[in-house]
Amino acid sequence: MIYSKLRLGIFITLLLNCTTALGQWDPPSSYYSNATGTGATLKSQLTSAMSSGHIQRTYGDFRFSAAVHDQDPANSSRIILAYSGLSNTSQWDSAATWNREHVWPQSRQPGSVSNGSQGNLGDPHALRPCNTQVNSNRGSMPFGFGDTTGNFRDLGVYWFVGDMCRGDIARSLFYSETRYANSGISLVNGNPSGNQMGDLASLIEWHFLDPPDEFERRRNHAIFSSQLNPQYYTNNRNAYVDNPEFVWSIYMDQMNDSTITLAGGSSAANGTSSLQIDYGSVIVGTNVATTESITLNKAGNDGTYYSVEAIGDAMSDVEGNNNAFRMNGPDSRTMNVSLVYDRQTAGDYSGAVMFDNLDITNQGGVGNGANDGNDFVTLSLKVVDHANASFDGTADLDMLTIDLGEVSIDQPITPVDFAIHNLASQAGADLTANMDLIGVGAVPQNSFLTFSDALFTDLAADSSADLSISGTPSQLGAGSTQFSFVVSDEDIQGKELQFLQLVVNYDVIDIFLLGDVNMDGVVDFLDIGPFIGLLTNSTFKDEADCNGDGVVNFLDIAPFIGILSAT
Repeated sequence: MIYSKLRLGIFITLLLNCTTALGQWDPPSSYYSNATGTGATLKSQLTSAMSSGHIQRTYGDFRFSAAVHDQDPANSSRIILAYSGLSNTSQWDSAATWNREHVWPQSRQPGSVSNGSQGNLGDPHALRPCNTQVNSNRGSMPFGFGDTTGNFRDLGVYWFVGDMCRGDIARSLFYSETRYANSGISLVNGNPSGNQMGDLASLIEWHFLDPPDEFERRRNHAIFSSQLNPQYYTNNRNAYVDNPEFVWSIYMDQMNDSTITLAGGSSAANGTSSLQIDYGSVIVGTNVATTESITLNKAGNDGTYYSVEAIGDAMSDVEGNNNAFRMNGPDSRTMNVSLVYDRQTAGDYSGAVMFDNLDITNQGGVGNGANDGNDFVTLSLKVVDHANASFDGTADLDMLTIDLGEVSIDQPITPVDFAIHNLASQAGADLTANMDLIGVGAVPQNSFLTFSDALFTDLAADSSADLSISGTPSQLGAGSTQFSFVVSDEDIQGKELQFLQLVVNYDVIDIFLLGDVNMDGVVDFLDIGPFIGLLTNSTFKDEADCNGDGVVNFLDIAPFIGILSAT
């Protein structure tokens, strides 16, 4: 007899190395369409759903069908045995290594078993392949206790099935009692008698401690499916594997007190909670760690199932409906949520992970059970293209030359106006970074031209900042000043610097206005006094030589009066 790894190890490996579509083992959408009630009504509806179209198979068929529905995920020629979780050859060997375990013991249900037996005695949902000796050790013992952990073993009055099987076994018994409700079998608390089986309280605890895993969900579907199991398919399913949230309403009460909330989130009275994670904006090409560990808390004493659904660009390492919180007190689960984004493509990336308390009972009060509002973790990140600085609003112009021509020495120049634009990328203005002007340098440093405007921040794409340069020349001669403008993306991850160059050329000359003796730029009566003073002073002054003969004397009086009259 050759055994491989435990089932738990098998499924850890499977989860790490492959992905299975969440809906791959789901029932047809109409299978439970009439199961809309609660409590006893719901149980009756499930009996009808699981009986309709049911193709009965025999106890003898299980010798060969087990190879399909109990198949070892790691080796298709082997099967997984109940209780131990060990792998065994799937070939029927007349019970030398494995036999057919009645989860509901044969002695605790009506009739006697043979290879031709149908009903619960031959139903594959109620049978498991089991090591022959382990099966013998279990005998007809009921199951318990709810808080027992570890490997399968004899507890004296009860048989413990082992941690990895406890939920599977509980749901098998729920199925048998519901599907064969008219056969006289029943689940009870404590030590059963006659056609009873238990301990029901332990089974309910196990149901919340060990939710349906990939193996159990596939097994349920393989028993049902003509595609997976063409020779022995039953066309019926175990409702408690497909809808584990039904158990509380059917086997407990209609007052589930569970409330699920997100740790650190904002909560409302109806049980809704929300947690927002905003990574802000980053420049294209930037790596951002967008995975967060979050904790989901359950308040209340009652157990419940919950679903996890990722929406948009969000992901979670836990998804689907088969997630549970234990009974008998508060509980919590920690998981990772993340935001998926393309760091090379500008865009608004956002998503949410939704948590839904699946309990269907509504008498537990506001915010409890079915009245518990959904909970959301929302994640967002904006990836933006670099800002693009330019002297032109329609084209990418990084260098600009302005020629002032001749300017008068000692006279303020007319301010030089220009603009710096932030050009939008092809992704659009909303996905282009804002821009900061963080510094300006001039060469030569002692230039009479100065940048007189303040630096700016957060210049949006498709907009511009109006700037100017001014000054008063104090030295004659031709020259130029080169201004370097240092701009940057807004203050976010991935920002980079850009440089613009503005070259201003000029020729400083001594330009005078004839008659403007006081050199205030205007020829008016205020120039008369200085003009008379120059007539009595032989010192030459260009502005007072109104007749242009190179001498300031009485011959300049008439032209000076003419200039005054003209102005």
